[in-house]
Amino acid sequence: MRFNRNNRYTGILLATAAAIGAPMPAWGQAAADEQEEATREVRRSGGSSSDVTVTGRSLDAVETPLPVQVLAGDELAHRRQGGLGETLAGLPGVHLDNFGGGASRPVIRGQTVPRIEVLSDGANLFDVSSVSPDHAITTDPLLLDAIEIQRGPAAIRYGGNATNGAINLIDSKVPKKVPVGGVTGATEVRYGTGDEEKTVVGRVTAGLGQFAVHAEGARRTAENYAVPDSYGSDRLKDSFAESTSYAVGASWITSKGYIGAAYSRMESDYGLPGHSHLNGVCHTHDLDLHCQSHGGFEDPFGGSDSHTAQIKLRTERADVRADYHDLLPGLAHARLRLSYTDYAHDEIDGDLLFTRFTNKVWDGRVELTHKPLFGFSGTFGVQYTDGTFGGINVNDLHKPFPDGAYGFDGNPNYRTENVGIFLTERRSFGAVDLEGAIRKDWRRIDVTVPSWRSTVGAELEALFAEWYGPDWRQLLESEDVEAFRSRNPTVRHHPFSASLGATWNVGQGYALALSFGHTERAPGVRELYARGNNLATNSYELGLAVGNPILGEAGLSAEDVLESTDAINLTFRANGGPLGFEVGLFYQNVDDYVFARLQEMETETGVPHNFLIYTAADARFAGIDGEISYKLTPQSRVTLFGDYVDAKLKRENDNLPRIPPGRVGARYDLAAGPVSGNLEYYHTFEQDKVASYETRTPGYDMLNAILSYRFDLGGAKSVELYARGSNLLNELAFAHTSFVKDQSPLRGRNFVIGMRHAF
Repeated sequence: MRFNRNNRYTGILLATAAAIGAPMPAWGQAAADEQEEATREVRRSGGSSSDVTVTGRSLDAVETPLPVQVLAGDELAHRRQGGLGETLAGLPGVHLDNFGGGASRPVIRGQTVPRIEVLSDGANLFDVSSVSPDHAITTDPLLLDAIEIQRGPAAIRYGGNATNGAINLIDSKVPKKVPVGGVTGATEVRYGTGDEEKTVVGRVTAGLGQFAVHAEGARRTAENYAVPDSYGSDRLKDSFAESTSYAVGASWITSKGYIGAAYSRMESDYGLPGHSHLNGVCHTHDLDLHCQSHGGFEDPFGGSDSHTAQIKLRTERADVRADYHDLLPGLAHARLRLSYTDYAHDEIDGDLLFTRFTNKVWDGRVELTHKPLFGFSGTFGVQYTDGTFGGINVNDLHKPFPDGAYGFDGNPNYRTENVGIFLTERRSFGAVDLEGAIRKDWRRIDVTVPSWRSTVGAELEALFAEWYGPDWRQLLESEDVEAFRSRNPTVRHHPFSASLGATWNVGQGYALALSFGHTERAPGVRELYARGNNLATNSYELGLAVGNPILGEAGLSAEDVLESTDAINLTFRANGGPLGFEVGLFYQNVDDYVFARLQEMETETGVPHNFLIYTAADARFAGIDGEISYKLTPQSRVTLFGDYVDAKLKRENDNLPRIPPGRVGARYDLAAGPVSGNLEYYHTFEQDKVASYETRTPGYDMLNAILSYRFDLGGAKSVELYARGSNLLNELAFAHTSFVKDQSPLRGRNFVIGMRHAF
């Protein structure tokens, strides 16, 4: 473990602007034009290959030392589901952490958030999905133009939370070009049999001179989804989900680039399958977990446990985006990303609101790419983030402050301030492209003290005055505040990351890439300050900074824990001929890997409850992922794909939890005139290398198919009819990566039919 000296850095507050309007229906093939323009723009800018660049397909990407896969066009349209994790599941190296039909998080190379970063057009996406697995990632895949997945460390550009990769969500809410013909747009409707999904999506972009405006919206409703009868029922209770998303934006576009702003809003309401509040009574006596009411410890809910638990989510975001090339002499490209996010969700059990999570974040980043200098081209960037988060350790929001009591009335907020600077440089030496990058961050988290209140009666007031004197209120409050601050200290970390990579372009489309990376990640808010029950995962958690006994025995504080990863990535590529492949091998050695160690399992309530203490230990990850494809005819291609991760805790008598099992599969793609489709099969193996509080997860087979027919109406107009079948074998499947795998199996057999119209 490391010791980090404290420093205080103050950032400059960033302002953002937004265009506000009403939702309109929209989606479709019109996204392709804007995406192609974005691709050309990036290449014109001379941007560093460490960007997750926009491309049409992964194998057409600008060469990078790390594997990059891109979903766009028909491929994305046919894969899209309600959540990001479900949409990406099955791609090489990407698994699923699911929580019913409303929340699903992607898992890359064995890790999910906070060790992968989700981005919105190159800017961090701020929600609370990294805090608990029942929290949804706030994006609607139905409104995206493309999704880019970088496997391997992207922390140099996006901070330590991108240790295992980055997912960049490309949208058109800030237009990058004036549409040809003045107006483009699209609509889509679809219906799903397995959950009675009903979806309508739409978008439109209009231009006038050098200005373009854009509006888009989506509405989706889905009932409890079907599961195989062998689960014990044919529907997964409380797996329903519905969402509404819309955005409006406008841009001023010139020959050198654009500047624009957008306002977006998303609302979601989804169930939490298998949720129980019986363990709301659980508490600790030193290192002993106790799950019975007594004294001041009581069940904050009481009554029946048969109610539906659900999350009602709302997030609003304002973005300012700008990209300009050749703006100043010596400057090839300038990029600006400003955003303000206002996020909140309520967690409801029956008719009781028991907790509310909030996150309000100002964020800004500026990137400047210089023209070639001594053969080098590179980008310098600075990022400032100021966020206020609240909601952890609260399960009794529905209970009013009692009479005859004194203490804190309200809940703390956690303010995070982060300043980061980064630099990437790239140069070609003949057939070899060399790239290096560094990033340094200064982060501070402060915990605000809640307001203090007293409702004691006159008799107790007189007694307190006798004991403590006339200033008894101030004295008791100061004692509580001092105790609170000792349990919730300010924590500072200064992570540093660096990488060096080389790509050897062998010729005829073949390339070999090798990269070395050192990444440092500071623990997140939950890892630091958790102190109470997480009913979503049936666990009582104790963070690093709240009197952690493991760190205390070692004479360490939370500031001494800085997760440090040294990684080697080797990537093989082929592109341009009938044979194409991209295969990545990786090895990661992690010092001070932060994880929740099992202290005790308690079963007093009938629902097992784990006492988990966050700690740090050394670990290592190794694996392989990728795909190999061969074009059988100009219209057809066959692809083999797979992934495997091996994870190990060093010097610990336990395994890391929720590590995905190995997987292999094959896919046949056909595109013959207006007809296109594919047939995909993969096998996920059993996972029997489990942590002490896990059970083995059996393997399963997955068979999916897509068929579509497109009517060309001339110009950019078209209508497409499609049908997709998933889990056609109707296998009962469980995701080992999920915190709630047994209470939330994967979907059973499902058919989706839809129509897309582009104009």
